[in-house]
Amino acid sequence: MANVRIAGVCGSLRDDSTTRIALERALEAAARTGSDTTTELVDLREHDLPTFDADRDRSAAGDADTLAARIRAADAVLLGSPMYHGSYSSPLKTALDYCGFDEFQGKTVGLLAVSGGAFPVAALEHLRSVCRALNAWVIPHEAAVPRSGSAFEDGAFVDPDLEERVATLGVRAVQYATIEPDPDSFESDQNVGAEGK
Repeated sequence: MANVRIAGVCGSLRDDSTTRIALERALEAAARTGSDTTTELVDLREHDLPTFDADRDRSAAGDADTLAARIRAADAVLLGSPMYHGSYSSPLKTALDYCGFDEFQGKTVGLLAVSGGAFPVAALEHLRSVCRALNAWVIPHEAAVPRSGSAFEDGAFVDPDLEERVATLGVRAVQYATIEPDPDSFESDQNVGAEGK
């Protein structure tokens, strides 16, 4: 695997975001997999993204074109979000609304969610559903950081097992960045499932 590019999109706007800390840890692990791996934190605080309006062209919507180009240029994307009201954050929703098949179809995507309470399973499920609608290939391994108020101390993970799970997400993003979601095989023309039955 040469020149693998991993982008991590942080869906939290907080200055002291635990989502950003966890996403940065996943990107660090991805970068350590090889000298040909480059990572980039796509911090949504740095982008002017107005609420999505389907009647407005993306080129006229603040930094939406720039954001989409950064995601499109990546071989794999990590989506990180805090869980708000049982789902993922509105800044990340807006960012994803400005993207489409050009940015995500066939692309490897890893999911990370953080919550102040119990496991943020619903946020992960909602993100997986959106990625599936965009024909992305979502890594089966996902990272959930519950009880974020006590999960970090001075910007570092308290639990090494939890840190390892987050780091593994970054490693998997590199490992599966060039996966072929629908590879050909010598029987591919016969593998039609229930078609015609």
